[in-house]
Amino acid sequence: MVSTARSRSGAAEVLHSTFSICQHTRVAGTPNIPLVVDLDGTLIRTDMLWESLVRRLRQNPFALFQIGGWVLHGRARLKKELAQRVQIDPATLPYHAALLAWLRTEKAAGRKIILATASDLKMAQPIADHVGLFDAVLASDGKTNLRSENKLRALTQQFGERGFDYAGNSSADYPVWRGAHAAVVVNARPAVQKQAATCTAIDRVFEPAASPLRAFVRCLRPHQWGKNLIIFVPTIAGHKMTDPVLLLHDLWAFLVFCICASGVYVVNDLLDLDADRKHPTKQKRPFAAGQLALPLGLIAGPLLLVTGLAAAAALSWLFAGVVALYLVLTTAYSWHIKRMVLLDVFFLAGLYTIRLVAGHTATGIAYSAWLLMFSMFIFLSLALVKRYVEIAASRETGSEQTKVAGRGYRLGDLELVTSLGTGSGFIAALVLALYVNSQQVVVLYAHPNVLLIVCPLLLYWISRVWLLAHRCELHEDPVLFAVKDVPSYVIGALALAVLWLATGP
Repeated sequence: MVSTARSRSGAAEVLHSTFSICQHTRVAGTPNIPLVVDLDGTLIRTDMLWESLVRRLRQNPFALFQIGGWVLHGRARLKKELAQRVQIDPATLPYHAALLAWLRTEKAAGRKIILATASDLKMAQPIADHVGLFDAVLASDGKTNLRSENKLRALTQQFGERGFDYAGNSSADYPVWRGAHAAVVVNARPAVQKQAATCTAIDRVFEPAASPLRAFVRCLRPHQWGKNLIIFVPTIAGHKMTDPVLLLHDLWAFLVFCICASGVYVVNDLLDLDADRKHPTKQKRPFAAGQLALPLGLIAGPLLLVTGLAAAAALSWLFAGVVALYLVLTTAYSWHIKRMVLLDVFFLAGLYTIRLVAGHTATGIAYSAWLLMFSMFIFLSLALVKRYVEIAASRETGSEQTKVAGRGYRLGDLELVTSLGTGSGFIAALVLALYVNSQQVVVLYAHPNVLLIVCPLLLYWISRVWLLAHRCELHEDPVLFAVKDVPSYVIGALALAVLWLATGP
C-alpha cells in the first residue's frame, strides 16, 4: 500500500532496490488497514505441518501408523497431535528475509500486523513471539483448520469485508485474497501470481529466491558421486582394465551407487534439518534453507533408494545384497550413529570400504586381504579428518566443553581426533609397505620393490590433507577434495606411473 507520507514512499523505494521486490499496481490505503500474514510458505520458506511430521518420524519411524489414524480425524487434529509431541526452535527456521524486513518497516509506521495460519496455535505462537511483530495470532485449534474459506470467515468476522490486506503464497489463499482489500503475493509460482490478480488488487509481489529444479539437483549432490569411483579399484588393482565386460559391470555398479547415494543424501537432509540449520555452511542446503518443499524429499528419497536397489538386482542378487547392506548402514548412520563419538567415523570408513566390496562383487574379482586392510585404515583417516573439519568449524562459537551441533564431539576433542586420524593414515602406508614385501605381490608385479615409491607419495598426501585441515583450508569431504585438488591428481598420476614401472618386463 502507498502511504501519503513521504517517509513511507521513500522506505518503499529503498525496499524495492534492496530486496528486489517486484512492484505491481499499487492500491491506495492507509496504515489503519491491518496486514494479515500467512505463516507457511510466506513468513517462513517451509511448512510447519511437514516440519513437525518429519521430526515425528525422526523420533519414531513407526509413528507413521499413528499419524495415519490422526489424518482420519482431519488436518486440524493431525496438526494438534503433532504439535503436542514435537518442538521446533523458531530461531532456526528459514524466514523470508525480504518480507520480514518490509514487515518491520510497516510496523514502525504504526500498522497493525496479524499472523493468520493453518498451523496449530502451539506451533504458531512461539514463532510470533520470536519475530516480535504481530499484534495477534490466529491459528488452527485442533478442531478448525484455519485455511482457505475458514481463514476468510475468521478474518472477515474480525475486520469486516475487505477490511484487511493479506500476504499469502499458494492457491489455498485464493478465497482469502477475494475477501481482502489488497494482496501481497510472497514466494509464489507465476500461475498463483496471475490468479491472485483476479481476486483483488495487488499491493506487491516478493519473487521466489531460487529455481526449484536447481535446488533439487544440488540436493542430489552429484559432486559427491566421485566417492563411488572406489568401485573401480578392484579392477585397477587386479590389472583387469582391458576387460570390457568387467568395465561395463563397474560402470553399472557406479551408477547404482550414485542413485542410492543421492537417495541417502535426501533422506539424511530431512533427518538433519535442525542440525543443518545451526551449521555455518549446511544451513544453505535446499531443505534446510526452505528452497525445496519437504514433501518432495519424502517422495524423492525413498523413490531413489528403490530405483537403486532394482538396478542392483538387475546386475546380480549378490550385488543387490551389498547395496542393501550399504543402505541399512547409511540409514543407521543418519538416524543415530552419526551422533555417537568414534563409532560414527568407523561407520563412515566402513561405508567407503563397502564400495570396494561392491566393486569386487560386481566384477567377480577375488578379494585381497591386503587391499581391504589398506582401505580400512586410509578411510578411517579420511573419516576422522572430515569430523575434524566439522569440529574446527564450530571452534569459534564455544568453549572446549561445548558439543558440536548434531554430533557427539566436543570442541576439546580436536587434538585426539588429529592423533587418531594421522596415525591411521600412516598405518595405511605401513600396510602398503608390508604388502610390497609379501608373497602375493609377485603374482601381479615384475618389480615389486618399485612399489615402495608409492609409500612416500601416500605419506605426503595424507600429511598434506591433515595440514590443510589444521589450517582450516579444507572445507569439505576429503574424498571430494581429492577429486577437485590438482596436487592430488599429480600424486595420483605419479602413483600410476610407479605401478606401470613395477608391472613392466
